[in-house]
Amino acid sequence: MGDTVKLTHVDEKGVKMVEVGHKEVVFRKAVAKGKIKLKPETIILIQEGKTKKGNVIASAQIAGILAVKRTWEIIPLCHPIPLTGVDISFEFGEDYIEATCEVRAYYKTGVEMEALTGVSVALLTIWDMVKAVEKDEKGQYPATMIYDVRVVEKVKEK
Repeated sequence: MGDTVKLTHVDEKGVKMVEVGHKEVVFRKAVAKGKIKLKPETIILIQEGKTKKGNVIASAQIAGILAVKRTWEIIPLCHPIPLTGVDISFEFGEDYIEATCEVRAYYKTGVEMEALTGVSVALLTIWDMVKAVEKDEKGQYPATMIYDVRVVEKVKEK
């Protein structure tokens, strides 16, 4: 098969945080997306601002931004990165909401994990805020699902 892939966080001594001190500070951007499948009637409640817990979208944006800022505390081997900006936006479908998280920084390493964390927590917050109307009579979530979480863009500019 050729060359063996070498993991950067593991060596013969065990687990480590990758050294980035020698790298140049450059502009970094990552965009992550993900979706949450909801009942169509739940989507309407969110759009009309009629959920019992308050503004679902604003809460999800705030939670996602806070998660981005704390990614280095959540993901064990991530570096704390001085962020310059975070944007979280949403698009509505008939039975889903797609969240997009864009993270920007001038630093020595990328911000993909921050974007993935932000979009994931934004989607989890939506679920938390609408779980009362998503549950069935047995307290289960047969229609609710978070899916398709991925990095859709990564930028590194000198």
